[in-house]
Amino acid sequence: MPKNFWAHMALLAVALIYGANFIIAKSVMPDPIAPTSFIALRVMGAAALFWLVALRKIVIPQRADWWRFLLCAITGVATNQLLFFNGLALTSPVNASIIMTSNPILVMVMSAVFLKQRITLLKAVGVLIGALGASMLLWSSNGDVGGHSSLQGDVFILLNSISYAIYLVMVKPLMQKYHPLDIVAWTFLIAIALVFPFGGMGLKTVAWSSLSHWQWFCVAFVIVCTTFLTYLFNILAIHRLSPTIASSYIYLQPVFAGIFALLLASVVERDYTRDISWFKIGCALMIVAGVWLVSRTPSVAKPAT
Repeated sequence: MPKNFWAHMALLAVALIYGANFIIAKSVMPDPIAPTSFIALRVMGAAALFWLVALRKIVIPQRADWWRFLLCAITGVATNQLLFFNGLALTSPVNASIIMTSNPILVMVMSAVFLKQRITLLKAVGVLIGALGASMLLWSSNGDVGGHSSLQGDVFILLNSISYAIYLVMVKPLMQKYHPLDIVAWTFLIAIALVFPFGGMGLKTVAWSSLSHWQWFCVAFVIVCTTFLTYLFNILAIHRLSPTIASSYIYLQPVFAGIFALLLASVVERDYTRDISWFKIGCALMIVAGVWLVSRTPSVAKPAT
């Protein structure tokens, strides 16, 4: 068996889960579960699972680090997930998966802003190409009549990616002092207090007894797979592989999202395959090209939804 085989399998599993999540999560939003309520449920469920795993030897953060944990909870969980699910509820899963591939570019920009990392000419060209591809995709959503895309939803997805990029920059100092499981456990615990006021009370109005078997599967999938397992698999992979290699798997998300749109067309209420067009494929290729130019030297990390 090749070296680091399981690390690559973990990253492939993460890409598959994220690709499926664009379609699966959409199946229960905004009806019967509102996006903000779904986020509260997702964060609470995942936090419980993280603490079950990490509780054996959890480390209490030092007082000087609490502000950074709070900032990570705001940008990496609360704001990030609220924007993503509200955006996904409004726009096409195809558009959302394409926009998410811009995250490595945003991480580089945030590193330049917060960590004063130098942006080379090659990286600047990559940022421009990626930004042009994303702008063209947003422009096409503004006039999309027959499809399921939405300019407002696409903007929410983009802002979600920006929020997570800030998180990836802010969390780096914590990674040098604490175990990744400790960071995730505390971050999600703090995030419960941040997201519950927005959607916690809305969980009471959900008609849980009327949910179909498929919708119950979607809820369980988002909590266990999209949140809990992807974080664990990313931790495993980053310990074995470089962030550059890990980030390259993000390019598979639009591909898997398109595949799952085809496979689940008979299960979900809407046919998202008509949202796939040559124009959108071209926008995706421009973003990928920009990310490739940006990531040729410094490494970037993979996002979460």
